Amino acid sequence: MAALSPKDGYLIMYNLCCCIGWAYVLSLGVQTIIGKSGTDGILASLASIYNTPGLASALTIVQSAALLEIAHAAVGFVRSPVFITTLQVGSRIAALFAIVNSPLAGAQYGAGFMILSWSLVEVPRYAFYMAALITGDATKKTPYPLFWLRYSLFAVLYPTGIFGELTVFLTASKDEAFLNFLGENYVSVMYYFIMSFPVIYAPGALPMIFNMAGNRKKAMKKRFAKPPPPPRGLVFPIDPKRGDRGSTPVAKAIMAAAVGAVSPEKAEKVMKERNWRFGYVKHFVGMVEEQMSSEENALAVAVAGLKKAYEIFEFVSPDGTTTTSFGEAMAKKSGSKFYTGMVKGKAPLTKNVLEVPYKGKNLSGQALKDQVDKWVSYGTIEASAGEAIKNCVDKPGYLDLSDRYFVLLGAGSAMGPFLVLMALGANVVAIDLDRAGIWKRLISIAEKSSGSLTFPMKVEQSSCKSDDDLYAACGCNLFTETPRIRDWLVDLYPGKPFAVGSYAYLNGALHVQVSLAMDAICKDLSEKRKASLAYLCTPTDLHVITKEAHEASVEEFKTYSSKPYCILMKLLGRGKFLKKNAMKPIPGDGGDFYVVNGLSVAQGPNYALAKRMQHWRVVIARNQGSIVSSNIAPATSTVSVVQNRTFAWAYEGMPYFKPYEIFAPETSNAVMSAILFSDLNDPDNASNPKNKLSNPNELFKYGSFNGGTWRCAYTVDSIGEASVFLYFGRLAKPYVSVALVVGSAIGLKVFGYV
Repeated sequence: MAALSPKDGYLIMYNLCCCIGWAYVLSLGVQTIIGKSGTDGILASLASIYNTPGLASALTIVQSAALLEIAHAAVGFVRSPVFITTLQVGSRIAALFAIVNSPLAGAQYGAGFMILSWSLVEVPRYAFYMAALITGDATKKTPYPLFWLRYSLFAVLYPTGIFGELTVFLTASKDEAFLNFLGENYVSVMYYFIMSFPVIYAPGALPMIFNMAGNRKKAMKKRFAKPPPPPRGLVFPIDPKRGDRGSTPVAKAIMAAAVGAVSPEKAEKVMKERNWRFGYVKHFVGMVEEQMSSEENALAVAVAGLKKAYEIFEFVSPDGTTTTSFGEAMAKKSGSKFYTGMVKGKAPLTKNVLEVPYKGKNLSGQALKDQVDKWVSYGTIEASAGEAIKNCVDKPGYLDLSDRYFVLLGAGSAMGPFLVLMALGANVVAIDLDRAGIWKRLISIAEKSSGSLTFPMKVEQSSCKSDDDLYAACGCNLFTETPRIRDWLVDLYPGKPFAVGSYAYLNGALHVQVSLAMDAICKDLSEKRKASLAYLCTPTDLHVITKEAHEASVEEFKTYSSKPYCILMKLLGRGKFLKKNAMKPIPGDGGDFYVVNGLSVAQGPNYALAKRMQHWRVVIARNQGSIVSSNIAPATSTVSVVQNRTFAWAYEGMPYFKPYEIFAPETSNAVMSAILFSDLNDPDNASNPKNKLSNPNELFKYGSFNGGTWRCAYTVDSIGEASVFLYFGRLAKPYVSVALVVGSAIGLKVFGYV
């Protein structure tokens, strides 16, 4: 076990004290009901629990201590969302306030349900947190009984606890002692205050229980996941201090090498960062500032960063006997080769017409151009992206892909252009995992199209006796077969123009690995085949933007800063919610550069590094003469994103902040493919290296279909909680409306108007 930090020591003591406190409350409550029999006897004992000598004061102390959990989340001691933690703790404090100040609420059986439910949940919860801190692993190393209790008791105790809390609120609303807490003149204030909680609970209870059920499913899956296979292929190096293949030391080393090429002082700060998970953003900002100072710095940072990545990552041979640096592995030819499989589509060539699925319609021609103009006017996309899409409408030759070859690394990706390319009759070279289900889908689509699909195989295609045999023989692994894939692609279709797109995506540290594997292939294909490169950038990153986008963001900030909802959220967030999006311009050779910081702490440093390595390759490849299409895609409701409930909830509320729009995958695929086609065909586009840029990173300000991120008043990382609250507020609207009607009716009755 690694040495505990002072923070961990403090959290262990906090959890220990809370666990003891709740255990004491539980023991007093249980003693009160032991020996009671019959319904009346049990209910009477439940009603007397709160008045058990010593229990009320202990309950008040231990539940009030939970307010520290809001502070823990706010300062980054724990990874819990501040807003959600505040809601959860706040509802408990409200129930505690009611039971302390309402004799009737504390003397009814629902109070006993509430106290016992809270205690039974909290004792194992705090014990679990202690064990997780001590063992360093909340999933696999915590004692299984604690693990099971932590993720199972909620199924019974959340409903009983909520029932008990509701009875406390409702009983307090009828208790004159409680209603007169502020004096006779404020009875109605106390009434509506306490009755607001049942209204909030109505829409919020079930989502909370379902969310916990989802957490249980994920935790159990991790707990009983099979141990990972022995390291093979592209892997993180072993950290000599911890003995594992952790991502943090590697990420810091790569970032330090990158920024250190132009600023040793900033490199030193990177290496000294103790909280990389939550402190990485400022170092990425500092690196971009250095890149924008000059063209030479931009290139130096990119070269140094990727050079370090190739040096520090390792490549383990298939038999596990040999380990070299990834750079050394890619410098050699593979000892084995793939066979080449190919499927030709049976459909006739279609007209070169761009169609964009959008809100139940397929837009094309003038209708599509009109919608593009609306997006540009609203600020959802930049003017250059709009022009690129309209270029494909006005110049159908851009859509003649019959002699173009697109290498798709991660062909089955939800955000990749595979479907659009096949529909337009392109020649696609697909790289994806060797899983039969993936290839059944890809090949079936190709057979019904007017295009062709080429893919690596482990055996001759002619030896496959059935479709199932074919599917099983297709595919490869970007991690373990990187040199072999590179060699196959370099020799494939000599003389044909390749456009290589990097679309594979994986969660966490795996995303860094797959991005580096794709980079190695892109590097050699751009250098040896003069291939064009294609990337989809994320809006949640640091990008150079247009001056117009910057000015629009400033104006939106002025507008939204006066909205009551935004004022309230800023007060609640204490500086963490709704941060100004517009940054100060960065001075450099060629003038001032405008930048947006879209980095999202929730996505983590691995995601940021994976995307940054792609940026570095863009800068290097364009400098070497390759056409590079690297455009910002919008926030898209793909399965990989919305499986995270917090992101899904935030997506529902984000359009409140103009000019945000969340797009369906099919829309994003179509528009981003159109911008790619324009980049490959239009010699005046920034993607063409013949067009001079003031700084290589300026490329990212062109062709941006960012979904409103650039022109929004607030940073994307600071609107999440506000967006989630808007979503739940919309869910609660019908209940609030009913409550207002009922409350109004009661008020009219009380004051004698009816």
